[in-house]
Amino acid sequence: MTDTATSFPTDHAAPAEVLNPPMPEPIGPTHEGRRRSAAEEARTLVAQTNVATLATLSEDGHPWGSLVSYATLADGSPVLCVSLLAEHGRNLRADQRASLVVAEPARGGDPLNSGRVTLAGVAQRPTGTLEATARDAYVQAHPPARLYAGFGDFSLWVLRVDRVRWVGGYGRMDSADAASYRAAEPDPVQGQTAYAIAHLNADHADALLLMARAFGGHPDALSATCTGADRYGIELRVVTPRGETRARIGFAEPIVEPDGLRGATVELTRRSRAALA
Repeated sequence: MTDTATSFPTDHAAPAEVLNPPMPEPIGPTHEGRRRSAAEEARTLVAQTNVATLATLSEDGHPWGSLVSYATLADGSPVLCVSLLAEHGRNLRADQRASLVVAEPARGGDPLNSGRVTLAGVAQRPTGTLEATARDAYVQAHPPARLYAGFGDFSLWVLRVDRVRWVGGYGRMDSADAASYRAAEPDPVQGQTAYAIAHLNADHADALLLMARAFGGHPDALSATCTGADRYGIELRVVTPRGETRARIGFAEPIVEPDGLRGATVELTRRSRAALA
């Protein structure tokens, strides 16, 4: 009899080079700088939206997934407002173990190459000051809840996160403990990155090329396109005579204000120009 527990492959059947094709290595100075931790990635993703999939345990022991809206407390704990008319509301009354999956909109053609985070823990009914804080947070995130949050069949729950698993796409994933998640902050510039990336690519391709040549490790770069940005740095797709590759370049200082991307990229352009002079 076959042991199904050991009959599965332990790794992808595809060769590693299919999933991670070889790219030109840096041949000049690099300055990647700091990257967001898994806890920061998770907090940033959770702050981007207010809709998630809630997993609870039904009376018969089966997992039950439901689309729910949520808010967050200052420490990143999700706040739910659920009705006993919904199965997940009845499930929480019986078993408070739960998890929440938050996903960002799909990028490109493959939804699995987009970010998502799973928060697992125990849901608790808030009381006293915490109940008022949780209610205010939920109503602020979902103004229509002002009409129904006080109904008798609705109840507030706060998910006390015990485990965090963040996935940023293929090959980018990590776990964070509860303390790190609570202590982390959402990236303040996340709401500005889409506009900033489009603006840089449309109007400042010359500056991006300077960055790639000065600090991206590719002094032979022919062109550079911005593919991402965060409070710590900028991501580039770089075309060289040796092929196409990626580069990350750190800012001089972490950005602390939502509108700080412009100043950080201007400063990076200045340093790149000086380094190549």
